[in-house]
This record gives sequence, structure tokens and C-alpha cells, in this order.
Amino acid sequence: MADIWYPNWWQALILGMVQGLTEFIPISSTAHLRVFPALVGWPDAGASFTAVIQLGSLLAVLIYFASDLRQLLLASWNAWQKRDFHQEAWRLLVGILVGTLPIVVVGLAIKVIWGSPPRQLWVIAAAAIGLALLLGWAEQTGKRERDVHSLGIWDGIWVGLAQTLALIPGVSRSGATITAGLFLNLQRSVAARYSFLLGIPALFLAGGLEFISDFEVEALLSQAVGTVSAFVFSYLSIDWLLQFLQRSSTWLFIFYRIGFGLFIVLGLTLGFLRP
Repeated sequence: MADIWYPNWWQALILGMVQGLTEFIPISSTAHLRVFPALVGWPDAGASFTAVIQLGSLLAVLIYFASDLRQLLLASWNAWQKRDFHQEAWRLLVGILVGTLPIVVVGLAIKVIWGSPPRQLWVIAAAAIGLALLLGWAEQTGKRERDVHSLGIWDGIWVGLAQTLALIPGVSRSGATITAGLFLNLQRSVAARYSFLLGIPALFLAGGLEFISDFEVEALLSQAVGTVSAFVFSYLSIDWLLQFLQRSSTWLFIFYRIGFGLFIVLGLTLGFLRP
């Protein structure tokens, strides 16, 4: 079995920055954390390191949406006490919880059967381009007429099913969920916000499971630095993306994903990237 590589503190800082800048923008953080080290000659830090530093991205979401989450939980508790399950907050919360189940079930199955998803660059290139085409289709056909008040349990189920595609490196969790949201006729910024909220349980479970199951004292420093770095840059990227999608389409990310995928294919073909 190949030796596990632990980044030093400055490498972890950079990898955390890559994670933070790409986790919530629909271009795939996992793909960039696989390709960037390959470009600069570093070993692959692996799926475990990637999942753990995602906890920094999780913290960024929790802090950025702290007020929204507090209101959601309080209103949902009030709905539970009154047994008024038609309230908007209750439908949103249940949608998030139910929408988390598919990625938990599929993710655990992959963990048990294969250990981790495939991280080959050919897979990442195909996923990057494939999701770009789906996002372009959703951008073209989505009516973008639904706001946050229209979200319900079935939205959580459909977007949650789409979220399982993110287990394929290169797809992007935010990319898959925003695409699903656009197909469901959500406004762009609403689709992004729902993607962030739906990602909270998924990021917590993935990061926590990997940290506990693959705990290594030697990895603590790099994981800590990477997590802090991911938190800072995730917070900045959340704020930027929400403002961007209020005034612009997702075509920037679609073209970027296609270019990114073709760049990987070129690198593999010419030999400056290894599969």
C-alpha cells in the first residue's frame, strides 16, 4: 500500500485555500484538490484530507447563515409543537434532512465497498464537462420563477438525489445541487442558498466520519491548518457567489468547467499530468 502523504503547514494552507474557493462555487473542490497538487508536483493528499478540511467550509456556512438557521430551527420547533406541518420552515427543514439521506446511504456504501470514490483524472475531466453540459441545459430551460418561500419537501428529495452525484470527483456538490435547483425552476440565488443549507449535514457527516475513521496524530497539524484556511476562503466565496448570482447567470462556471476538463485531457495527453 502506498505511503500516506501529509502536507506541511504551508502546503495545507494552500490546499485549504483551494478547498475554500471552490467548495461552494460550482466547479468542484475535490477536482481542484486533485489537479492542483498534480500540477505543482505534490502527491495527492487523498479523499480523507479533503473531507476533513471541508469542516472549515461547514463552519463558514454555519456562521454565514447563523441568523437564518436560528430562525429556521425556532420556527420548525414551533411548527412541531403546534403540529402545523404545513409551515414553510418545517417543510424546508424536513426537505434538508430527507435530502441528506441519499448521499449518506450512497456515501457509506462506497466507503464500505471501495474505501473511497475514484480519483483518476480521466474521471474528473469527464465529470467536469458532463456536469457543465447539464448546468447549461438547466440554465437554458429553468424558468427561475420560484423563490425561497416555495421550497418544500419534494425539492429536498430531488436536490438531495442530485447531491449524490457529487461523490464522483469533478461533479461538484454545489454544481449538482444548483443544477437540480434550476431544473426545479428556482431562482439562481435561491438555488445556491438551498445548496448551501443542504450541504450542512453532508459536510458534517463526511468530514466527521473521515476524521474519526482515519485519525492520525501526524495529520493533525496539516488538517488543522487546512481547515482554518478553508473556513476563511469558504466564507468569502459564499458571500461572493450569492451576490454574483443575483445579477448574473451560471455561464461563467459552465465555460470554466468545460475549459478545466479539456485542460485535464490535454495534460493527460501531453504527459504533464498523471492519471
